Formats: sequence, C-alpha cells, structure tokens
Amino acid sequence: MDMIALINRRIAAALNSIRRPFRAVLTRTRSDGGVMMAQLSGLEGENLPGIEVLQQFGLTSVPPAGTMAVVVPVGGRTSHGVVIATEHGQYRIRSLKPGEVSLYNEDGASITLKKGQIVDVQCIEYNVNCKKYRVTASESARFETPEVTTTKKLTSQGLLTGSGGMTISGDNGSGVTATLSGDITHRNGTVTSVAVTINGVKIGPHIHDTPHGPSGPARN
Repeated sequence: MDMIALINRRIAAALNSIRRPFRAVLTRTRSDGGVMMAQLSGLEGENLPGIEVLQQFGLTSVPPAGTMAVVVPVGGRTSHGVVIATEHGQYRIRSLKPGEVSLYNEDGASITLKKGQIVDVQCIEYNVNCKKYRVTASESARFETPEVTTTKKLTSQGLLTGSGGMTISGDNGSGVTATLSGDITHRNGTVTSVAVTINGVKIGPHIHDTPHGPSGPARN
C-alpha cells in the first residue's frame, strides 16, 4: 500500500469534513441587536438563517436583499458562519480612479473622496444637526441656489455686497426695521420714502425761511 497516498486520502477526508469559506446571497437582515444578523441562500438553495454579519467599528450598513456575501464557517461549522464581505453590483459606484473612496446607498446618495483632495456629495436633502458648525474656506465659498434662509440673526464681519437689490421688513418687536451705525454714502439714484425724519426734523413738511419767503407751502 502506498503510505503517502493513504495519508493524502486521510487528510483530504478530514478537510472535506471542514467547510471552507463560500459564497451566498443575502435574503433578509435584522439590525436591531448588538450584531447584525442575516438570512442567506447558499449553494443549491441552502437556507442559512441566523448568520452574523461582522463589520468594521465605526461603519455600519444594512445590505439590501440580493447582495452577494462571503461566509466564513468559523471552526469549519456552518452554524458558526459569519459574513465578512458583501457586494451588490447594481448599486456600487463605478469608474472610480485608483485611490478614490466612495460611501453610498441604494437610493443613489453618495460621498466620494476624489483625487486632488476633492470631496463630492450627491443627495436630495443634506441635514446637519449640531451645536456649532464652522466652515473654514481660505479662498472662497460659493452657494449656487435660488434662496438662502436663516431663521435667526445673520452677522457679517466684513463688507456686505449685493447686486440684485435688498428688501428688509419687520421690526422684530423693536419698532425699528433697520438700524445703521456709521456714515452712509448715497452715490446715485433716488431715495423714495413716505416720510423721512433726521434728528427729529421731518424732511417732507419742513419749511425754511429764505430772503424770498418760505421755501415752500405749508404742509400738514
């Protein structure tokens, strides 16, 4: 008897009793516990319930049904299997360049770290909930939007410039719609108002005495 062949057969038989990593398709997930659990369909329709899905700390995702998975049977036992990797080609961000990274979901929202230190965000609604929010842009910041709204105070510590006009309304309970401190220079155009009061003097009905008489007819 060939001893080496016999040993090889014994080793092969032992290895065959130990299940190796295999592919499966995820059919259902449960993410309300400390570890995500999944149900998968294995080879030839094999049902795999109660399989743990292990993910890296600080990053979690719930793969949709139909996601491909790699299952590692810990100790060679299917009942101790864990999912260590998932992929769904329908939703994966494609045509990334070497070194680029993207975070995405099945609805098409994504955050992509592109070459050139560019961060690209794609979504329908972007919400930030925090106590303090600070943006430092050493060159410029641009908002391409038809409207920017703030529900409270807006403070500018530099020059405020506009080219589309300005409308201010409401007194916020103070009785004064706008308060300006400092000199005002009116370069051109017309100042139109129902009534203007400067230092307590109403400009509209105010009459000056001149050598030729009053500067205008008396007005109430």
